[in-house]
Amino acid sequence: MKDSDFKSFQSLKVWKLARKIRREIFELCKRLPKEEKYKLIDQMIRSSRSIGNNIAEGYGRYHFQENIQYCRQSRGSQYELIDHLITALDCNYIQVEDYSQLIEQLEECIKMTNGYIAYLNRKKSDYNIKEDPIDYNPTGLESEQT
Repeated sequence: MKDSDFKSFQSLKVWKLARKIRREIFELCKRLPKEEKYKLIDQMIRSSRSIGNNIAEGYGRYHFQENIQYCRQSRGSQYELIDHLITALDCNYIQVEDYSQLIEQLEECIKMTNGYIAYLNRKKSDYNIKEDPIDYNPTGLESEQT
């Protein structure tokens, strides 16, 4: 895929998979016990939304390092969602088949996220991006010249 093929975050395969996972989690949560509405359900929906949200937000930052950081946050949400699915399985809220299918998708999403991060690191290196030095004075006071 060429750089010109990335016209928006919606064109990213990793974002498309994150969207699919988000929809499937939403449907799964409809079947969970009502007493989990403000506990497990809320956490599962939030982490599933965070996956794609962070990919989109990173894409919109226009700086490689910031984009990479948001992708790392997305990856963290993917692992968080895996843990929530383990909890749902342990509580017998979901079937092994549903769990396995979602875990497989999340593992694929993690691989794609890692690939996207590697791509961004390569592009950053290609441009030989260096940050401007920051003159940092922790006290906020001008240094005295003698």
